[in-house]
Amino acid sequence: MDVLEIIKDCRIVPVVKIDDAEKAVPLAKALLAGGIPIIEITYRTQAAQASIAKIVKACPQMTVGAGTVISPELAKSAVLAGASFLVSPGSNDATIEWASKHNIPVIPGVATPTEIESALMKGINVLKLFPAEVLGGVRLVDALKGPFPQVQFLPTGGVSEDNAASYLHRSNVIAVGGTWMVKSELIESENWEEITKLCRKACASRNA
Repeated sequence: MDVLEIIKDCRIVPVVKIDDAEKAVPLAKALLAGGIPIIEITYRTQAAQASIAKIVKACPQMTVGAGTVISPELAKSAVLAGASFLVSPGSNDATIEWASKHNIPVIPGVATPTEIESALMKGINVLKLFPAEVLGGVRLVDALKGPFPQVQFLPTGGVSEDNAASYLHRSNVIAVGGTWMVKSELIESENWEEITKLCRKACASRNA
């Protein structure tokens, strides 16, 4: 199963900011125990590359991606660590071209119809909608379906336990990205049981 199929099957992509790479593997195991076999490690801390590498080595059943990939240099770092997909908050040609050259799935961020058209011209039709709630939430997702029926969105930014299901009910949403089950304070306190509990709850709600 390729990465996009895994994302489509899981429907929830935990977006993780991790400061201590030693917590990466216990975190991944907590997600797996909660029924979520995918993780996006954001390049917002110095621990990102090491965290990806540790999870890839210790948890082969986990699909590991890198987020906040805003340059080819970060893309290379992530892929060398073992990341199997890349996610960006926006779109830049250099990163997309690097990913395409190296056959790495990339999900660039979009916020406007113009950016969506630009991505389609590059052959990319799975796009991160960011910041989803600020931009209009499910109303925007609905509005974009008409002119862009070929696009599948990964809304991220403001997606929560309370509104995730409303996004997932939309046929043009492949999955949602969020932090509500992997909050920084839960990772910092190593509250793996609570993370597993929140993941199970998220899995139950995706079919609600």
